[in-house]
Amino acid sequence: MTTQTRPAPPWQVDRWFNTSDAITLESLRGKVVVLEAFQMLCPGCVSHGLPQAARVHATFPDDQVAVIGLHTVFEHHDAMTPVSLQAFLREYRIGFPVGVDRPGTHGPIPQTMQAYAMRGTPTLTLIDAQGRIRHQHFGQVSDLVLGAQIAALVHEAQAGPRADGEQSRTVAGESCGPEGCALPA
Repeated sequence: MTTQTRPAPPWQVDRWFNTSDAITLESLRGKVVVLEAFQMLCPGCVSHGLPQAARVHATFPDDQVAVIGLHTVFEHHDAMTPVSLQAFLREYRIGFPVGVDRPGTHGPIPQTMQAYAMRGTPTLTLIDAQGRIRHQHFGQVSDLVLGAQIAALVHEAQAGPRADGEQSRTVAGESCGPEGCALPA
């Protein structure tokens, strides 16, 4: 897992499934975004990544958390076509929006995968309500850790930005900011 704070690059998506409109990060501003990058022929994606993303989608309210799939193919290109992906999404009952990452221009690594510095699939990226990458998990992450990270970002979004641009939050009556948490007076 990596923890960071940097602006999330725009997605380079050629086609969308499970949505009638193209989705952009700007259209999701104000929500926590859970981006699940996967390949349909990746065993870890099928056994862990996609089921976990589906659980997140079923658990958190749509007005607070957006779950987005990114089919990012860096191998077996001929087998993982949009037609195959459509059948896969239906067969595995994936109901959240899924975009198809645009192929790389200088090699096999797709454009969004490269922009996000992903190391492979599955990769789960958490983007805060301000559009910044906050956490990135390559491989498996426990539901408990992921749920806590998402809940913290939702809480942070509900607290709103402070005048200095930092996020403020209150935890069990404490006032928390970048300098630390103070007990209530």
